[in-house]
Amino acid sequence: MAKTIAIVEDEPAIRENYADLFRRQGFHVDTYDARASASAALQARLPDLAILDIALGDEFDGGFELCRELRGRSATLPIIFLTARDSDIDSVAGLRVGADDYVTKDASLHQLSARVSALFRRVDAAQMAAPNEQTLSVGPLALQPEQMRVSWRGKPVQLTITELWILHALVRYPGHVKSRQQLMEAADTYVDLATITSHIKRIRRKFLEVDPAFDAIEAAYGAGYRWLSQD
Repeated sequence: MAKTIAIVEDEPAIRENYADLFRRQGFHVDTYDARASASAALQARLPDLAILDIALGDEFDGGFELCRELRGRSATLPIIFLTARDSDIDSVAGLRVGADDYVTKDASLHQLSARVSALFRRVDAAQMAAPNEQTLSVGPLALQPEQMRVSWRGKPVQLTITELWILHALVRYPGHVKSRQQLMEAADTYVDLATITSHIKRIRRKFLEVDPAFDAIEAAYGAGYRWLSQD
């Protein structure tokens, strides 16, 4: 069965251009021109991936609100913001509300397609993990890539698919510093290094919500990040 991509974009020509791209690649594509219509339709069934603009009609931040809603329904649904807004503030805000990626509209169709393919590869890799990799346990952390589940001291931690693979790269080799470039490659994403830092901050914050004493991710100044072994 073809995977479904939902595109939420208020400009008709842009919306159909993206929809045509992915239909030609064999995806089923559903399109929406407003947050309200997308929200109503996606309550019935989530897509396999969502591409959202931020400004939707009269709602300047409608895409952010829709992302929060979708993320509340699924921690692992791949979500990409595709927007003309290219400020660092907007890109960080997009990641904070739960997006996996943030792409500006000046990117080529080839670049957008590559980012979508990378997200699907991450999901497929998680679901096809080898049997001996079903659970990765490091101290109080348990990570099950194939089920896209993470727990800390027995409590679930809701990570996006991008965050899961960044975490996976860190915990496979506790104590070893992973550069931002290495984490980018592990997550199969190619973004600026500041975006990787934003992902790390989100991962930390989610663990702190579960355990206020969490301190297992350490920044190595100028080098990257390491996972510290915990009791």
